[in-house]
Amino acid sequence: MKIIISPAKKMNIDTDTLAFRSMPSFLSETEELLAWMRRLTFAEAKAIWKCNDKIAEQNYRRFQEMDLERNLTPAVIAYEGIQYQYMAPAVFGGAQTDYIQEHLRILSGFYGVLKPFDGVTPYRLEMQAKASEAGDLYKFWGDKLYREVAGEEKDGGLILNLASKEYSKCVEKYLTPEDTYVTVVFGELADGKVKQKGTLAKMARGEMVRYLAENKVEDPERIKGFDRLGYCFEETLSNEKEYVFLKHGE
Repeated sequence: MKIIISPAKKMNIDTDTLAFRSMPSFLSETEELLAWMRRLTFAEAKAIWKCNDKIAEQNYRRFQEMDLERNLTPAVIAYEGIQYQYMAPAVFGGAQTDYIQEHLRILSGFYGVLKPFDGVTPYRLEMQAKASEAGDLYKFWGDKLYREVAGEEKDGGLILNLASKEYSKCVEKYLTPEDTYVTVVFGELADGKVKQKGTLAKMARGEMVRYLAENKVEDPERIKGFDRLGYCFEETLSNEKEYVFLKHGE
């Protein structure tokens, strides 16, 4: 089983808490994107990031000074978003860290696919960014992200999608009939329809990764046992391609 998740915009440098174990698989492609980003003017970069001046200045400086091989932080603790806060990988025991290193994959517009303990440096480049010279990032990466994730899943292993649509479509677009792919939905019923709320879904995705790691889940049926943050598996709304968890209150 491989679990795919999205990165987070906010990142940090932490070379003390945990050591990185490996370099990213697509470092040559990342070097191409870095070279392109360095050629942009500040105004061009800010237009891609769609952020305020303070954040743009920080990230423009990061790209100009970036070293892809030194002062690296394990990816899973470099990202600071809500999903990662609820996952809380820094306090995992050895069995949990081994589990996520084997099963968890982080999709990234800049790095492609990351193992949790791949060494990274802070950057800002979302998958949906309109990267003119490098082309649209979806086109830039093509089927490489799918092949990296699916290629590790021999004999029809499961790909569990906990990523946002912006990132999951990098894999979904190239799925074959032989692939077993399940998307997890965390929502609430409203007017008879399942509605997902962004922040709550991010919290639940992080908590789901923690649940899977703590219980060393390998069997897809055991995923349905997730019952944290007030969510419960809803059999009547789920199918073989989508597992729906509804929030019923804490």
